[in-house]
Amino acid sequence: SLSPSYLDMTECPYMWPFCSQSIYYSAMPMTVNITILNGMGVTGHLLGKPTWHPYTPQNGHHVDVAFNYSAELWPWSGYLAVHITVLKSASDFDGVAQGHVALTIVSPSQGDETEKRMSAVKFPIRVKIVPTPPRSKRILWDQYHNLRYPPGYFPRDNLKMKNDPLDWNADHIHTNFRDLYVHLRNNGYYVEVLGSPFTCFNAKNYGTLILVDSEEEYFPEERLKLQKDVDELGLSVLIFADWYNTQVMQKIKFYDENTRQWWMPDTGGANVPALNFLLEPWNIKLSDNVYEGEFSFADHSVYYASGTSIAQFPREGIVVFQKLKDQGHEVLKGAVKKVDNIPIIGLHQTQTKHGGRIAVYGDSNCLDSSHMQRDCFWLLDALLQYTAHSNLPDEFSRLENQRHRLYLPLKQDEPKRMEDSHLSRYSNVLAENLGERKILALPPCPELAWAKPKPLNVSAPSNLYKQQKLLSIGLDAEQGLLNPPAVDSHAVAWNVARLPGDGSDDNGAPFPLFGFVAFALVFGAFVYHMRFGRASRGSKRRRVMGTQP
Repeated sequence: SLSPSYLDMTECPYMWPFCSQSIYYSAMPMTVNITILNGMGVTGHLLGKPTWHPYTPQNGHHVDVAFNYSAELWPWSGYLAVHITVLKSASDFDGVAQGHVALTIVSPSQGDETEKRMSAVKFPIRVKIVPTPPRSKRILWDQYHNLRYPPGYFPRDNLKMKNDPLDWNADHIHTNFRDLYVHLRNNGYYVEVLGSPFTCFNAKNYGTLILVDSEEEYFPEERLKLQKDVDELGLSVLIFADWYNTQVMQKIKFYDENTRQWWMPDTGGANVPALNFLLEPWNIKLSDNVYEGEFSFADHSVYYASGTSIAQFPREGIVVFQKLKDQGHEVLKGAVKKVDNIPIIGLHQTQTKHGGRIAVYGDSNCLDSSHMQRDCFWLLDALLQYTAHSNLPDEFSRLENQRHRLYLPLKQDEPKRMEDSHLSRYSNVLAENLGERKILALPPCPELAWAKPKPLNVSAPSNLYKQQKLLSIGLDAEQGLLNPPAVDSHAVAWNVARLPGDGSDDNGAPFPLFGFVAFALVFGAFVYHMRFGRASRGSKRRRVMGTQP
């Protein structure tokens, strides 16, 4: 059997997040992970490859499917990854497409059996297809450059949350950024997740690339590709950074009783040196200062939780300044220090003919549902108006006179990477090289082998859900397992299989009455023994004592 046993993108909330966003042409392939449960034996394998059978009357020919699966099923289980994409011919199609994936599982024979055990399984699929959205409504979420605990020590983004020291929530749009995802969907944006380097997506398809709380390094090829995408192809970049300071990182190290080692953070809340490397072509740099505090901006109350500041920004850009507390000084010295004119927001329009826009904000905690004290979704909306639609929001229009207030150079040191960092152990970019920083070779972009469709001119069932029948334990259970009865794959089985003697047959089974009588007899014997057995032993003891001289 399979778990889940089907995919229905029209069934919410059970199929969330698949049901939360329709698929369309040129989108990142949607991947569904399925667990294969093999009850025929501890080992097994797939016979041949899974096959894709689109239903022609239900527009299944608009969908392409690819597979990855376990070479061996052991113990008792394996996996099947189904990748789904929309064909170019359906770029304007709006409707539902259906089909099913068929696979056959084989397990070794047992006992006196002469033939191998085989089981054919079907995985029904129903997907919702919409016309390809405009570029301005398409957002690409960078997941490739987000790292988390375990296995490395990646510290919390909010330094005040001392009872939750590790960044273990995955920083994914469907986990601790779920509220952000729902907000974007409610505002008409389509969000896709990038699980590979920047060299593996077509910038012409997207309006904004979002980087939130990134801990990973970047390949030099990624920076070159992103520079071309922004300056020539009009892609915009929106960055929500976080704190970074090597002295603070050393301060929050701790001794782990399990490994009996001192754990030092592999990076800060975000990898600011890596972000500075990525943004260097546009003269944008972030600092290693850590700030925290509350302020008001555009009629909104904002809480800035353990964020960084802007150290360098283009002359043509717009910068927002606020008064905040120096949290780094508070962590290291234990004293509160307030600082005026801290640059925390930057907006920059590139100066090329078809160039995109770059927006930077120094804190990501207001987007993270884990430790959110006050969301800043309104700020995200305003920044997306700027990056995706080239509209300067009213919140920033009155800041035109601040364009020249911040320009390089400033009197502050550039953030340095932590010495003796173990980031290379968990990085997809760095290699361990005896303490030296070495960049790995750029990995190839993932390529999928799309299955050849085998169309069926049949109608799909209205309800894809089918209850799993219980295994019979009668005298012919073994024969039934080897030769299961044929089941109509399009029928919906709503009846639960009954075990022999389970008391649910219409002719009435005696098991419930028999069980009750047996329990009453055992309980009565126990009570009799406790009452009369004790009295018998007492009288016998008295008779024995009376015969002594």
